[in-house]
Parts: sequence; C-alpha cells; structure tokens
Amino acid sequence: MLVLEKYSPLGDLDVTERRMRRMFSDLLPFMTTITPAADVFETEKEFVVELDVPGFAEKELDIEVTDHTLVVTGERAEETEKVEKTLRLHERLEATFERRFLLPAETDSAHLSATYGKGVLTVHVPKLAAITPRKVEISKK
Repeated sequence: MLVLEKYSPLGDLDVTERRMRRMFSDLLPFMTTITPAADVFETEKEFVVELDVPGFAEKELDIEVTDHTLVVTGERAEETEKVEKTLRLHERLEATFERRFLLPAETDSAHLSATYGKGVLTVHVPKLAAITPRKVEISKK
C-alpha cells in the first residue's frame, strides 16, 4: 500500500539530530562538565538564580553585574598533591567556570544579594517598582 506523507524540512532536521545523538552517545559519559547546573525562576518581587557549585568555597566564587548581565565565576585553588590516576568518568566541575545570565530590563541590579549553602549559590535580583505614567502640565508662554 502506498502512503503519502507531507514533506517537512523540519522532519529532516529531526532525523539528522537523532543520528547525531546516536553517533555521540558513546562519548557523552566521558565529556567533562564545563559549567554548573542552574535554575532560574521568577517570583512576584524578584528573579532568583540558583547554581550548583559543590566543592567550591564561598571565597572562590565571584558575582558581577554589568549592563543587565549577571556573571558568576568560580576558581578553585589547585591541588598541591598530584596523584597519577586514570579517569574512567569525569563529571565534576573543573577548577574554573563562568556562567552568564541576561537579566530583564525590569530588574534592580544595584540591590542584588546572594547566599551560599550546601553547595548551592543563590542570587536574588529584585524587580523595579512598576513605572506608572504621570501627567505633565503644559504651560503657556
């Protein structure tokens, strides 16, 4: 029986993507983790960014905000004792990382706060108060 299917160029991309996943599936367990996992969510009064950074001390983390871009970096001190070992699986964060988050225009980046506990860095970015339009009187010359 002959079946007609509507041609979709996106279908070809889907097939290609599945083939690429299959091709690299054997390598994925050996690829290193470059950046920490993050959750970003919004509440009524603020935006919250949570990063998993286990193994990093609070003093090894740095937070900067420039032009509505939040940048979180971490740099771990190098181990003094080197042990020869053959890694079979490497999923831990490297000695350094950097994550960038674009903040919405309605955030108040001047009053940002951060807490760190149990390997999770939590950054709180408050929202600006809602801007309401105001009337302007027109004066006569």
